[in-house]
Amino acid sequence: MVSCSRETGIAVTSSFTGSAGTHAFKLFVPGGYEGDALPLVVMLHGCTQDPDDFAAGTQMNAIAQEQGFFVLYPAQTQRANATRCWNWFSPQHQRRGSGEPALIAGMTRHILQTHSVDRDRVYVAGLSAGGAMAAILAREYPDLFAAAGVHSGIVPGGASDVASAFAVMRTGRSATWSLPTFTMPTDAAPPTQGSAPLIVFHGDADTTVAIANADAVLAGAIADASVVATTTQGMAATGERAFRRTVWRRDAAADAPSVAEHWVVHGSPHAWSGGDASGSYTDPAGPDASREMLRFFAEHPRAAVVTEAFEASP
Repeated sequence: MVSCSRETGIAVTSSFTGSAGTHAFKLFVPGGYEGDALPLVVMLHGCTQDPDDFAAGTQMNAIAQEQGFFVLYPAQTQRANATRCWNWFSPQHQRRGSGEPALIAGMTRHILQTHSVDRDRVYVAGLSAGGAMAAILAREYPDLFAAAGVHSGIVPGGASDVASAFAVMRTGRSATWSLPTFTMPTDAAPPTQGSAPLIVFHGDADTTVAIANADAVLAGAIADASVVATTTQGMAATGERAFRRTVWRRDAAADAPSVAEHWVVHGSPHAWSGGDASGSYTDPAGPDASREMLRFFAEHPRAAVVTEAFEASP
């Protein structure tokens, strides 16, 4: 990350038209930005939220100002979903080149074309329905997104309609659930290995999205049989929530690249861990999911085998 000198940045409001219609977005540009190629983090809000609410709750703009990166907040419309949920449960919105995944990927590429972005450091994160969509993007666009953060989300393909969506949210399983598999689409860039690396947060007191969903999300990211898991227990500070952190690496070396992290926050509800109370669905007592995701992202630039060919891919 590149530090920026001014204390405040600017949030630019605009819109993008893609396969799923026209959607507004906000782009945070850190103050003091002078044209250097900065990382980009795409933040996908949850149901009933909007970019301003999500930015306030995650405090991502403040951290972006501190560390030096762009933040893109796509906005779901009430026309597309009455409660402004991303439609992760609909088959047309679960595949590369279709629906909302294509829209968000296209919006992201638009920012790459109009701003100086480090294309090896483009990331996506989301909460709840936004977390479910982030998991889809990690699976379907690992050539675009170098890593993803999924907070209180659901596995890609875990539901096929509204009824099965509520079922999988309650239990972590449904009649349509299956482990995600990666198949290269005909429009794809050069092959990559499965999902982009994932960091997953989930509260074990979440009564909206069962914590079993986190295991399903992780299954695709740790499909490589060579990974080794290490687990630590901790508490951020006195009075804050305890957590369990599990890291999967490709081999036993402590400095080996990780493929996934899982944070279980004990006692946390359906809320962004460590978030600010000025935003909805936040749990200020938990470990700081925003900073931990950014730390994980910084450890995962885009794989060297991926080329710029994705720019021409839907």
